[in-house]
Amino acid sequence: MGLRQGDRVASLMPNRGALLVHYLACLKAGLTATPLNYRYQAAEIDHALEVSGASLLVAHVERDDALAASKLVSKLKLGQTRFGGERAADQQLEALMQPTGADAELPPVPTDTPAFIFFTSGSTGKPKGVTHTHETFGWLVASAVAGLGLTPDDVFLPATSASHVAASSFALAGLAAGAKVAIARSFGGDEVLPLLRASRPSLLCMLPAPLFALVRDHGARRDDFRSLRRCISGGDKIPAELEKEFTELTGLAIEEVYGMTETGTAAINPTADRNRIGSIGQLAPGYTAAIRDDQGAEVPTDTPGRLWIQSPSNMIGYWDRPDATAETIIDSWLDTGDLVAADKDSYLWFHGRKKQIIIHDGSNICPQEVEESLLEHPSVAVVGVIGIHDLVHGETVRAYVVVRPDAEAPSAAELMQFSRARIGYKAPEEIVFLDEMPTNAVGKVDRAALQQLAQSAVNRHLA
Repeated sequence: MGLRQGDRVASLMPNRGALLVHYLACLKAGLTATPLNYRYQAAEIDHALEVSGASLLVAHVERDDALAASKLVSKLKLGQTRFGGERAADQQLEALMQPTGADAELPPVPTDTPAFIFFTSGSTGKPKGVTHTHETFGWLVASAVAGLGLTPDDVFLPATSASHVAASSFALAGLAAGAKVAIARSFGGDEVLPLLRASRPSLLCMLPAPLFALVRDHGARRDDFRSLRRCISGGDKIPAELEKEFTELTGLAIEEVYGMTETGTAAINPTADRNRIGSIGQLAPGYTAAIRDDQGAEVPTDTPGRLWIQSPSNMIGYWDRPDATAETIIDSWLDTGDLVAADKDSYLWFHGRKKQIIIHDGSNICPQEVEESLLEHPSVAVVGVIGIHDLVHGETVRAYVVVRPDAEAPSAAELMQFSRARIGYKAPEEIVFLDEMPTNAVGKVDRAALQQLAQSAVNRHLA
């Protein structure tokens, strides 16, 4: 096909076993796998292709409309490889995966060769290309194997998108440990519950929002989860209500983990019996951390500060963005931008993203804490909390709420009182009801989109 070591091969693929085979092929050949979020639209696809300089795109035929609207796909040096169609012409990837009878002669791959370019969620600007080499990604996978205690006896179901670092590294860690890996094609109960029953996984990984929906699915039964020894979740704070409902249904506790595209899974509760509810766990094998104040000094125990990570798993930088890399990695330490505290036993406790903290009358309010208080209400399905500029208070707390379809809609006043009874002055002063919550490319509540929504509402009012 004309590909050479170091060439970037982009993929716009849903969760399929074929996507993992594609990653393995790229790793073996020294090509740089460049996964694009499957929900990307034409402009986002073009941004990722332009940043990465990809030569080839592997894409599912059901995204043909978005690809047709792209300005860059037709200009790729090696064009497209299609997947998933009913016609032979649409099954190029399937054809490439057929055995030929002879192994290709491939040169050794240097460890500093870029293995993956993963794109950030874009919550603070256009997505950046997080670059992991064979060495950094190898350490990342090895840490996951050790931190999760993976063995050949395990069946691992990472029910999140394999276009992101968590599911891809967890799936490849499972294979590296000799375990079986189950692939969820989507993340609703209609897909995950039958997969739980058929594959009987020992480990499950899901983001909080789809895990909440799974627990509340009318078809979910305790026996569906009986094979699990661990259920891990991360990507956002685990609401106490989710923890409660999951335990009531399954008899297990959710084990919270912490990670970033730039670092991989940096913290994990060490074992199920040493899990501390509400904590993101202890540092994973191979990671070192410092918790610092705004002046760069390390903070005392139980004091929130900015989390810095040092690890051989850390990215080498943002692709073609030395400026952004220099802002994030300083003297081999990576600035996560997240606020955490460490207790006397070295368990870490998440206190929010520095850029998302709401400052109300001089007090810091973590949006996730407000969201948790509202999620305890039986009628609330999803919550997103942001700060709104206020001349008197600095910022006021606004909550955007989606009500469960099978529940009676509460009033805004009722929800504010409900939250105030739990978190006092941190409770929202405003409630806005939405039919659907905006989410970013990785499925988290998109607070940047909520800020834009708030700004457009202000502008309409002024007009």
